[in-house]
Amino acid sequence: MSVASASAAALRSSSGRRCGVGSGLNGGSRFLMMQRRDVVTKGIALTVCSSLLASSSSNGTADAQGQAALERLPFKADGYSFWTWRGRRIHYVEQGSGQPIVLIHGFGASAFHWRYNIPELAKKYKVYAVDLLGFGWSEKALVEYDATIWMEQVSDFLREVVQSPSVLVGNSLGGFTTLFTATEVPELVRGIVLLNSAGQFGDPNAPPKAEEAEEEVSAVTRLILKPIKEAFQRVVLAFVFWQSKQPARVEKVLKSVYKDPTNVDDYLISSITAPTADPNAGEVYYRLMSRFVANQTQYTLDKLLGKLSCPILLLWGDLDPWVGPAKAARIHEFYANSTVVNLQAGHCPHDEAPEQVNAALLQWLASLEEETGDKPPAEPSLQAV
Repeated sequence: MSVASASAAALRSSSGRRCGVGSGLNGGSRFLMMQRRDVVTKGIALTVCSSLLASSSSNGTADAQGQAALERLPFKADGYSFWTWRGRRIHYVEQGSGQPIVLIHGFGASAFHWRYNIPELAKKYKVYAVDLLGFGWSEKALVEYDATIWMEQVSDFLREVVQSPSVLVGNSLGGFTTLFTATEVPELVRGIVLLNSAGQFGDPNAPPKAEEAEEEVSAVTRLILKPIKEAFQRVVLAFVFWQSKQPARVEKVLKSVYKDPTNVDDYLISSITAPTADPNAGEVYYRLMSRFVANQTQYTLDKLLGKLSCPILLLWGDLDPWVGPAKAARIHEFYANSTVVNLQAGHCPHDEAPEQVNAALLQWLASLEEETGDKPPAEPSLQAV
């Protein structure tokens, strides 16, 4: 979820095989697989529509007919589990058993943003939700933040904690991280799910960026202009950070990107504002906004998708004011081994419309298991001797 992306927006001009499994499709089998994907896509849409008709209130109450409310992850002020990565403390939630699924939050959010998804998915799968370095209950490390640091963190999380090929699910910045990770460690990723993902397609008409050699930078620029620019950035971003961590401001931003603001509650607001009390939070915010957000063009979506080899599910909130459905359509057009499910929701469909997201995700996961033969072995049946 990109709560801080509202500030970022002001600073910027805004395959058909399983990963790690090398068998391709051809001839008749390719045609059959295309037919299966078409059936899967329609099946997911039907499941979502059925869920819309039968869903209960997602606010923790029962509906008029007494239907049970959607289970919600309990909020723990001290977090759940912790893992040490490169000497840094990383927070994560772990529930359930079975094939692993790893959930990755967006900019400004945490594992708690998957509050309505973790309990439901954990009924059939081993579910992990991890806080990226610098966010949530993970350490606010004073490091140089760029796209590779979270890709490396998630890759090592798969190796050291999960220890099994997984499906990665990411929202916003987390979506970009899942995509990047899948291209770098394909043997550890069975498939990816993108919910209103961050990232940009490259501009083929853009002139090549000139790399200015350090020795060619004038002394005036290096010793005077650059420090003045950085000092000005610090003042501006310090104010923006102070403003963006106020509960009223967080609530306002959330309600601007949730089409249905019902789930914008104290739980969600607290899960976003609590980590900002860390003494290093302001400096981390400065580094993220001045360095990472301002330099996102190195890893474009077309470059990453060109290296990808596993299936994608695009769960897209079409009413997102930041990342509209045109991006999902373009990803789907660019990458054939993808399925699109369009939802009438905003930037965070997993939290705004969790029943529909859970239903679509579970349907797609079931189809992925059928396609790759990853179903758990059936219990032996009794046979007459």
